[in-house]
Amino acid sequence: MIGLGTFINSVSIIAGGLIGHFAGRLLKPDMQDALNKACGVSVLFIAIAGAMEGMLRIEENALISGQSMFVVLCLTVGTAIGELLGIERGFERLGEWLKYKSGNGRDPDFTDSFVTASLTVCIGAMAIVGAIRDGILGDCSMLAVKAVLDFILIAVMTSSMGKGCVFSAIPVFIFEGSVTLLARLLAPFMTGTAIFYLSLIGTVLIFCIGVNLVWDKRIRVANMLPAMLLAVLAAYLPWIS
Repeated sequence: MIGLGTFINSVSIIAGGLIGHFAGRLLKPDMQDALNKACGVSVLFIAIAGAMEGMLRIEENALISGQSMFVVLCLTVGTAIGELLGIERGFERLGEWLKYKSGNGRDPDFTDSFVTASLTVCIGAMAIVGAIRDGILGDCSMLAVKAVLDFILIAVMTSSMGKGCVFSAIPVFIFEGSVTLLARLLAPFMTGTAIFYLSLIGTVLIFCIGVNLVWDKRIRVANMLPAMLLAVLAAYLPWIS
C-alpha cells in the first residue's frame, strides 16, 4: 500500500518517544545528560562513517580523499541561502506553536528538543529514497528499516531531552508523505549520482546535529538544509567530480 512506509515511520517515532518519555521520568538529571551525550556521540560516528564513505576511496593501495570542494561549496552556498530564508526560525516557530497547542507551554526545552529531533530523523537519503520507492513501487522496506532506527534514536533522545522529540513525527509524516505523493515527479531526478551527493551532504549535516548534542552548541542546522538541494542539482553539472 502506497504511503504505508510513512505511516510506519511516524508511528515508530511516536512509540519511541512515549517509551523514552516515561523512561526519562525515572532517570536522574545526570543520567539524562549522560544519555544525551551518548546519543550525540552515536550520531557523530554515524555521520563520520557516512561522510568518509563518500569522501575516501582506495586507488593503487593508497587512500585518496575527494569531494572536498564539493562539500565546501554546497555547505557555504546552501547555508547562505538558508540564513536568508530563515529556515531555522520557521522550525522554531512551529515548535513554539506545538508547545502551546499541546499544553506544554511551561516546558523550556520543548522547542529545542523538537527542532533537534526533527532534523535528525528528516535529514538523510533514506527518508527521500525510501519515500520515492514507496510512492512508485509501493515498497516500504527502506522506510521500515528507518523506522526501527528512528524508534531507538527518538526513545533515547526523548528520555534525555524531553517530550518535544515525540512531535518530530509531524514533520516526518509531512515530509515523507509529500515525497511519496510526488514520487513519480521526483524519481527521474534521483539518479545514482544525485543520491550519492545527497547522502554525502546529509551525513555532514547529521554530524552538525551531533556537535549540537555533545557540546551544546547552536549550529543552525536547519539553515543548512538548502545544501541538500544543491547537492542533487550538482549531479547534473558535468565538471563536478
